Amino acid sequence: LTGTSREQRAFQYLLAHAIPGDPHHILQTFDQWCYHCEHLSCVGPDKGRIVERVLLERAPLRVLELGTYCGYGTVLLAQGLPPGARLYTIEGDPQHAAVAEKVIRLAGFSEETVELIVGPSEEVIPRLQEKHGLMKANLVFMDHWKRCYLRDLRLLESHQLLAEGATILADNVLFPGAPHFLQYAKTCGKYHCKVHRASLEY
Repeated sequence: LTGTSREQRAFQYLLAHAIPGDPHHILQTFDQWCYHCEHLSCVGPDKGRIVERVLLERAPLRVLELGTYCGYGTVLLAQGLPPGARLYTIEGDPQHAAVAEKVIRLAGFSEETVELIVGPSEEVIPRLQEKHGLMKANLVFMDHWKRCYLRDLRLLESHQLLAEGATILADNVLFPGAPHFLQYAKTCGKYHCKVHRASLEY
């Protein structure tokens, strides 16, 4: 009715209520919107704590996010980066990317820290080294289309984009589910697998 998308309405709410340059408050305000106004399929605070814990344990210098959406996960990742680290985030939907770009900058992250790349992941991943300077990722956060998880993991492997000992963190592998990705990760012999139990977003 308003002619604006849910994602744009959420951003207008952020502009009105969030403290610019305060990533933690940006995420809290996002959560308030999603709990009380309209549901968005962001990571949310429950699963967000798992992401924060992994960042703290791993202290990755090069992070790749597949599926920027509104920028919630991007801000969550960026605020947990160690000094000198860089985050590359890929979003296939230009309208979502436009909202995410504003959210990321509102949270106070520059293009030197967070680079948003717009395009289908299967086209962007093969160009990450040559075009964007990402040689090897220490942490990959998958939160895009579940049917793309396995394809994109194989792409990352074939283009040698995973650093030794890299961590792959994949959201919603049980529901709605990414069974082929899970089966591959458990049986290919390249990965140690751990399932984190969590609730859905909100």
